[in-house]
Amino acid sequence: MMMNSTPDAAKLNWMTTRLDAALGWARKFSIFQYPFVTACCGMEYMATAASHYDMDRFGAGFPRFSPRQADVLFVVGTISHKIAPMLRRVYDQMADPKWVVAFGVCTCTGGFYDNYATVQGIDAIIPVDVYIPGCPPRPENVLDGLMKLQEKIAAGKSAADPSAGRPAEFQVPHRPEAHL
Repeated sequence: MMMNSTPDAAKLNWMTTRLDAALGWARKFSIFQYPFVTACCGMEYMATAASHYDMDRFGAGFPRFSPRQADVLFVVGTISHKIAPMLRRVYDQMADPKWVVAFGVCTCTGGFYDNYATVQGIDAIIPVDVYIPGCPPRPENVLDGLMKLQEKIAAGKSAADPSAGRPAEFQVPHRPEAHL
């Protein structure tokens, strides 16, 4: 009788699933954020990061100032066509897995800047995982967005997946090729 040296595939799938769940749990409580702040929402971002709202309880208390050390990109404020290539470069420098948070209505949809100089939503440049609209968003909304991001991280989901699309409420006609 010949012995089969091939491992049982069912046991391997169980082990891989358990490892993915453990990695997701660990990642969701160690969020290394890179703030890309360009406008007035930066003040609300700083207020939310302060001790009163305690972002540290979510594992996101200490920002990184190098994209190579971060896994979450917080895009805060208005993005013009002139700065769009720099935003894309910062995103490309981040290691996988990576997530993106659009902070403020100007970042999500262009806000009231409906003109030729402003990007009408950063998802035309980079994939976005969590949208936190508001002008500026309240700290409670930011914390809610952070919890939604933690759920995505724990599940191992990212907007960089080709199956992910822009939410219907943010769909506006725009030309992505015009941004880069």
